[in-house]
Amino acid sequence: MDIVQEALSGNRLALARLLTQIESDTNEGREALTTLFPHTGRAHLIGVTGAPGTGKSTLVNRLAHYYRHPPKDQSPKRVAIVAVDPSSPFSGGAVLGDRVRMRDLAGDSGVFIRSMASRGSLGGLAHATAGIVQAFDAVGYDVILIETVGAGQAEVDIARLAHTTLVVEAPGFGDDIQAIKAGILEIADILVINKADRPGVEITEKALRGMLYLHKPTASELHHHGGMNAMPANGMPDDEPVEGWQPVIQRTIATEGEGVSELVEHIAKHRTYLQESGVIKYKDRVRLKTDLDVLLREMLVARWRNDSNEQKYQQVLKRLVERKISPWLAAQELLSKGDEL
Repeated sequence: MDIVQEALSGNRLALARLLTQIESDTNEGREALTTLFPHTGRAHLIGVTGAPGTGKSTLVNRLAHYYRHPPKDQSPKRVAIVAVDPSSPFSGGAVLGDRVRMRDLAGDSGVFIRSMASRGSLGGLAHATAGIVQAFDAVGYDVILIETVGAGQAEVDIARLAHTTLVVEAPGFGDDIQAIKAGILEIADILVINKADRPGVEITEKALRGMLYLHKPTASELHHHGGMNAMPANGMPDDEPVEGWQPVIQRTIATEGEGVSELVEHIAKHRTYLQESGVIKYKDRVRLKTDLDVLLREMLVARWRNDSNEQKYQQVLKRLVERKISPWLAAQELLSKGDEL
């Protein structure tokens, strides 16, 4: 039995090795993703993002614990956690601090934690995150929690990957202007005010509610929220206000587990909304289109570099550095059929 079949049959060691192949972008990893892809499309992808220090890892820990130990009228879910850590600028390795914070999940065969290095990815997501998520989906994990680097304004990538995006705020972590700059209204399906036992929680919630009241989402923004009218079939202009899922606010104290059950209820309502409106298929289409476009760009650039005239490239680069031509004109010259300068 090969490594893919072993992973599909529930072998955790095989899955761990497979994830390493995918993250390293090896030929074996690419072939594995091809085999796994028909098995995907069943998991609920939940993105968790926000500024550093707001308690994202603790909240993810509590969510995973709740899904594993739900009320008696609900069935436990298999949970995968993808924690994207900052990379060392020198070694390229990850801090992997989330492994330390989530020690109480250790030993649970229904939970798989995978820490990844961001490796300079500006959107808070490592390049291979989509492949890792795909593998977890294929082998049967019901819920996949994706925690991103708290990089502030560059967190939009998570909204393209996840079905439901949680943006975690905390009292004392910036004012409403910072929140607007971070674009939280455009990417958040649920706003979580964690550390709600801290002073100033009322001010934080009031500021967020004020922004939600003043801000009417457009169709283009509801592409992220899963707004029903964001579907292109209705032909609605992107700048016209529409009705759809409105971000909700939930207070939590993750260290104590307070507000977590209510947060899970909001997540379930959002998933139901996406399924009943049919927008979850649209979001998957957008995500797959983004993946396809990224792969096309990478493959085309790699093919061009293999077939290109290195001498011409260096000459054009030299002229670019000397400010004799613009980057746009340099690219045009390099893509031209002739090799003459």
